Amino acid sequence: MKRMAFTLAALALAAAAHAQVTVSDPWVRATVPQQKATGLFMHIDAAQDVKLVAGQSPVAGVVEIHEMVMEGDVMKMREIPGGLEIAKGRTMSLKPGGYHVMLMDLKQQIKGGETVPVTLTFEEIASKKRFTHEVKAPVTALGAGNAAPAAMQHGKH
Repeated sequence: MKRMAFTLAALALAAAAHAQVTVSDPWVRATVPQQKATGLFMHIDAAQDVKLVAGQSPVAGVVEIHEMVMEGDVMKMREIPGGLEIAKGRTMSLKPGGYHVMLMDLKQQIKGGETVPVTLTFEEIASKKRFTHEVKAPVTALGAGNAAPAAMQHGKH
């Protein structure tokens, strides 16, 4: 009986954590053979103030949260120390040329039409409690540009 109560409590906590963030339109850019990095893009909505602090994926040895910034006249990509803050009630768009998740030290070529699983780790800003959110991101074909697959775009018919 205690085991069942513990299991139900664990499931309730997992459901509560899952409801804290909503990820929409995730996608990963395809790679060429021997390419060792690619980007994961998506929209994130949060029910409370959180930070995206980490990630992991079976296709990558390293997953980092990055941003593109201008330093003088040069656009540079860098990891965001401490994570990316996502305010309650505001959609955070991770997109090419801006905030994104880098999948690095790739273990294989990422091909259009595949799906890449990624586990994102978030931290509640108020309590510092961490929780994870599973994402299954479709891969855009090479040459598809900087946009999510057509089936994933909001407002497109």
